[in-house]
Amino acid sequence: MKYSMQSLICILFAALGTVSFQTVVEGVKLKEKFKWREVSYAWPSEETKQEALRSGNYIVHNNLPLGLERWRDKLFITVPRWKSGVAASLTYVNVSDEISPDLRPYPSWEENQLPTDHTPSDEDSKYLKNNASIISTFRVRADECDRLWVMDTGLADILGDAVQYAPPSLVLFDLYTDKLIRRHYFNNTLLKEDSFFANVIVDTERGDCDNAFAYIPDLGSYAVIVYSFAEDRSWRIKHNFFHFDPLAGDYNIGGVNFQWTDGVFGMAVGKRLNDGTRPVYFHAFSSTKEFMVSNAVLKNESYAQSPQAYYDYKLLGDRGPNSQSSAEFYDPETGVIFYTQVNKDGVGCWNTAMTLNTDTQGLVDSDSDALVFPNDLKVDTEGMLWVLSDRLPMFIFTSLDEEQYNYRILVGETREMIKGTPCDS
Repeated sequence: MKYSMQSLICILFAALGTVSFQTVVEGVKLKEKFKWREVSYAWPSEETKQEALRSGNYIVHNNLPLGLERWRDKLFITVPRWKSGVAASLTYVNVSDEISPDLRPYPSWEENQLPTDHTPSDEDSKYLKNNASIISTFRVRADECDRLWVMDTGLADILGDAVQYAPPSLVLFDLYTDKLIRRHYFNNTLLKEDSFFANVIVDTERGDCDNAFAYIPDLGSYAVIVYSFAEDRSWRIKHNFFHFDPLAGDYNIGGVNFQWTDGVFGMAVGKRLNDGTRPVYFHAFSSTKEFMVSNAVLKNESYAQSPQAYYDYKLLGDRGPNSQSSAEFYDPETGVIFYTQVNKDGVGCWNTAMTLNTDTQGLVDSDSDALVFPNDLKVDTEGMLWVLSDRLPMFIFTSLDEEQYNYRILVGETREMIKGTPCDS
């Protein structure tokens, strides 16, 4: 029996458990905005760069971009200190820059330098140059009040001779002045043996900036840390739904097979409801299921830690096979949650007005070159979806080809991206 090319493609996508032929073909593709073979920085001088290379403070192939966030003309890009030789962990480029711009340290070079006289200690900031110092960050968030929230792990050379320069902390900057607002260190009682804080989600609204909350998923010990800006205090919440799915820990990406046990990681704050509360969507990285809990539960420390709160967490549904996701973001204009699809080299979508199941998921884009391991994504205030891909599994388990473009940032208009998908209700 002969099949047309269109029929064969439909059969292929059905076998992969993805979305309809119409979703993949008619969707508007993400456009490349920036791309790099290797990360380069805007050094103060050529002499400074050469000295960093000689000393090992800059080992070019050890620098991998991971997280992103847009604020006005700034596009923030994080470079975690997975290995030694990361020149700066919190950086930015201008949206108007050319295709492969140098990364500029934020707020400055000085704040991105590692301490040189460190002895491991539990004391908060004894070995930091100042409270605005950034050791190593994975994700950042610019809120509606023009503040940048930075989740600093305090840990450098994670895959090598790891050094904990300071406890994990939230670092807040005023984006208009680039000055430090506050640094909040997480108390040792919040940290468990396998704790790892690599993400931050902010729950606030313009006009009520002092009443902000941040949610920090602990992907290693399966909990969520809640931080109250008004009280400058944080607490830990546990729930079964924060754990990884043992049947979803196998990954095959770019020819690399590996297993991860990462728990809750992707989180998104939804639309304000009539009662003033907002849903908080979340999922474990090694899982294909999506959950939800009201922000009123997370904000109430005593109730959130009580047995009664267990039933306030809801299973929304399953995205389908091989749909593990590293990040998600709620777009208030469309009511759609966009999420990464690491096993499918793509970006998915789900309209929150619809029941969550395999039929209501859209694949807005997929590319086996440009979207190998989409690691982070955000929707900006102009309705643009920004996606960063970085081939992280190859960086960790094998090696990257410095002759190829390994790191990309892509962009697309959200309303155009969802056209022809189940998300376009």
